[in-house]
Amino acid sequence: MKKDTFDYIWTDKKRTFLGLPWSFTRYYITDKKIIVRKGFLSVTEEEVDLYKITDKKMLFPLGQRMVGCATISMYAKGDVDNPDIVFKSIKNAREVMKILDERIDQARDRYDIRGRDMYHSDFH
Repeated sequence: MKKDTFDYIWTDKKRTFLGLPWSFTRYYITDKKIIVRKGFLSVTEEEVDLYKITDKKMLFPLGQRMVGCATISMYAKGDVDNPDIVFKSIKNAREVMKILDERIDQARDRYDIRGRDMYHSDFH
């Protein structure tokens, strides 16, 4: 198998019972994309450009809180394949949100895009 060519800023696995990383779902953040890779024998990989993320939230279900995990849910405006991206049951979710905030702003600056640029007006 060929080694990945991305430089990852952050990566983690989905946590399962007792907060252990016994899962075949892995999450990545690069300086340009969010990647969700699922599967063992048949692998599915979804990529979303960071500048497309328009909304995000953290969820702290009781079971995840008990093992120090949380879920980050993101919405990508303009991504027709998968507008909802979820990092389910990850450790250090507040740090990941901080990384996402920084990288989303950097990506938007790189392409000179602001959040308002991604919404069209209905006024004629």
